[in-house]
Amino acid sequence: MIRFSLLCEQEHDFEGWFRSNDDFDKQKKRGFVECPTCGSHKVEKALMAPAVSTSRKQEKMALAMGEQQRQAMVQLKALADKMRENSDYVGDKFAEEARKIHFGEADPRGIYGEATLEEAQGLAEDGVEFMPIPTFPDDRN
Repeated sequence: MIRFSLLCEQEHDFEGWFRSNDDFDKQKKRGFVECPTCGSHKVEKALMAPAVSTSRKQEKMALAMGEQQRQAMVQLKALADKMRENSDYVGDKFAEEARKIHFGEADPRGIYGEATLEEAQGLAEDGVEFMPIPTFPDDRN
């Protein structure tokens, strides 16, 4: 994922996360990139210094978090872990499996996996209920 610093026509600055530069361009073209302050779709990438993650920087970030935020993160991670423990991992077949369950072609069960933005939009259009599960840094190690 790439974090972009964004700026709308009203000069509100905000951040957005995208899989790639092309992903940003496609989402912008389809009107999915919107300023959270004013709702404008006229958004451009702003200049941004590269962020290099180091263990020292991560320690500082953790220290800057208040106790309530730390507890919320612990609870959110526990919930995500529980959801994964009680679900079947279907990998990149998530959209296909979710549709089968939704339309009664497969037995109902909890599943998780990966879906592209287009697949997620298609699922939403089909009325399939789903939600993203947050990924934490420890999940990747």
